[in-house]
Amino acid sequence: MKMPLSALLGLTFTALFFLAAIFADVIAPYPLDLAVGKVWEPPSATYWLGTDTIGRDILSRLIYGGQVTIFVATASSLLAFSLGAILGFTAATQGGLVDQLLSRLVDLMMAIPSLIIALVVLVVLPRSLITLILLMGLLDATRVFRLARAVAMDIAVMDYVEAARLRGERQSWIIFREILPNALSPLVAELGLRFIFAVLFISTLSFLGLGIQPPLADWGGMVQENKDGLIYGKAAALMPALAIAVLAISVNLVADWVLSRTTSLKGGRGG
Repeated sequence: MKMPLSALLGLTFTALFFLAAIFADVIAPYPLDLAVGKVWEPPSATYWLGTDTIGRDILSRLIYGGQVTIFVATASSLLAFSLGAILGFTAATQGGLVDQLLSRLVDLMMAIPSLIIALVVLVVLPRSLITLILLMGLLDATRVFRLARAVAMDIAVMDYVEAARLRGERQSWIIFREILPNALSPLVAELGLRFIFAVLFISTLSFLGLGIQPPLADWGGMVQENKDGLIYGKAAALMPALAIAVLAISVNLVADWVLSRTTSLKGGRGG
């Protein structure tokens, strides 16, 4: 199936963001915290996107901020995907008490807004990258759990899964060899969506002052630092907001394409 133009554009922009994050130290024109010009200088040949509230190069901080934002969002999304999928598959295949306990625990966590939980936890615990990754991964794992459980319950009644049980295969074999390959498409699309939610979530926390802490930079923190410039017609706060929007749209275009290619579960084959 040929990739549509929208998905190709989304994949291209997503790849550019990740490459910029990986090679930030090479392509950033100035150091992260070096004041290189006057306050809120307009875009020019020297400073392509202008300078911020204390004269730092916005393009350089945008690149370094993207490195931190994308790293935290990717790590937390992979944690959420792994934990949520494994627990969801376990609940679907075990059933009974195990399913009820896991499902009720997830329902309890989802009943409380994620932002409120994060604010309470970050007030108590140290605001480090590890804390943010673990917190966001655990909160997002509840959403992945619901999808994984729903998909796995449809697959668990297939003939090839029943045949594996009759052969005496272990639980791990059924999950990783029978269910996971046939549930991969919707879960990969969900991984893309979880990544975008993670980018938005960490940006929200940083805007509130509880996310990425100085001397590191991220896009949400950059918006917060430069928001006062909007009063004077300065666009410094709009650049990181635009980066968040472009990345979100790009990943969503790819995720939509993956979802459109998801085949019926009944067409799956067992391992």
